[in-house]
Amino acid sequence: MTDKEFLDRAELLLGAVEQSCDRINEETDADLDNQRVGGMVTITFANRTQVVVNLQKPLHEVWMAARDGGYHFKWSDGAWQDTKGGGEFFSMLSRCASAQAGVALRFVANS
Repeated sequence: MTDKEFLDRAELLLGAVEQSCDRINEETDADLDNQRVGGMVTITFANRTQVVVNLQKPLHEVWMAARDGGYHFKWSDGAWQDTKGGGEFFSMLSRCASAQAGVALRFVANS
């Protein structure tokens, strides 16, 4: 994957995270605050815990830090996959965010 391909795909991912936060706030009482600075999105929950998603451009990876751990994702087979076999990015973000928010939340690639 070229640097441009990575940045294009990664930008779509960050945009989808932001759009999912907006949709969740409209449809639920979860009260997420999302802030984007460059290649990083920070999601803050009502209980003040956070999930941080940021780009690791030299590695062509997307990293996610959540209360239950850190995860690295690479583009593979048409999706962002955990480098240690833990699953697809949006499924893992949904799981981590739900645990931190205390309610079921669903993040999707195209919300």
